[in-house]
Amino acid sequence: MSETKVIGIDLGATNIRAGLVHEGNIHTIQSKRIKSEGTVEEVLADFYLLIDTLLDNEVVAIGIGVPSVVDLAKGIVYDVQHIPSWKEVPLKEILEKKYKLPVYVNNDANCFALGEFHFGKGRGKSDMIGLSIGTGLGGGAIVNKHLFAGSNCGAGEFGMVDYLDHNYEYYASGQYFSHIYNLKGEEVFERAKAGDKQAQQYYAEMGTHLGNAIKTIMYTYDASFIVLGGSVRHAYPYFEKNMWARINTFAFGHSITNLKIELSELENAGILGAAGLYYDQL
Repeated sequence: MSETKVIGIDLGATNIRAGLVHEGNIHTIQSKRIKSEGTVEEVLADFYLLIDTLLDNEVVAIGIGVPSVVDLAKGIVYDVQHIPSWKEVPLKEILEKKYKLPVYVNNDANCFALGEFHFGKGRGKSDMIGLSIGTGLGGGAIVNKHLFAGSNCGAGEFGMVDYLDHNYEYYASGQYFSHIYNLKGEEVFERAKAGDKQAQQYYAEMGTHLGNAIKTIMYTYDASFIVLGGSVRHAYPYFEKNMWARINTFAFGHSITNLKIELSELENAGILGAAGLYYDQL
């Protein structure tokens, strides 16, 4: 794995970021603001520009993480978030035809889990869950040292599980603050850091909901190791207690004794995880 060069690409809401991954590190990172309202071809042109900048004759593959559902076999992306024209784009076919390299496409939450497994806190594990908590709630499952994406790339969409009057994403992510208190997550975080007890209480409330989400994950995957990523993880001291209070009500106490939850320390997890799609095939 260490001797190969892979281009990892992380497609976000407003930017596309790409890096050349070699020997477990990103040696070059390129970033470009995408034409979110552009045509399919205009957004593809942004892909081409970054790939062309990074490509050399030692690159063996291209991996791409996208905020959408993916047909894994065909590499077709559907209804990409924040890019209206990308309703159904055969991204794998387009890029393989242009660059004559294998191209792997998956959703961004799965790529986060792969990044942690190959390059971060999950190294050496056989099974783990990567849970990304930001403006949304999503994750990926590593089972027997490989990504488990399900039949339709939908495994790990924990945030979409029905919960209370909405779903887990509504209550157990940064959306909680806007939905319940009409506040931006960044504002709540800055207030909490400054010692604002009310803001810290908002995080504690969110932590209760997150703990319930993790219990659902436990009942589904029987996980013993979970890595928390996404911007909300930086507020962990404010929601840790309430989160664990709910997790500790899990019906099978021995499972909780074995459960470890750690925070991601991985820089550029999206790029590394996209590159990890290649290593997952080996």
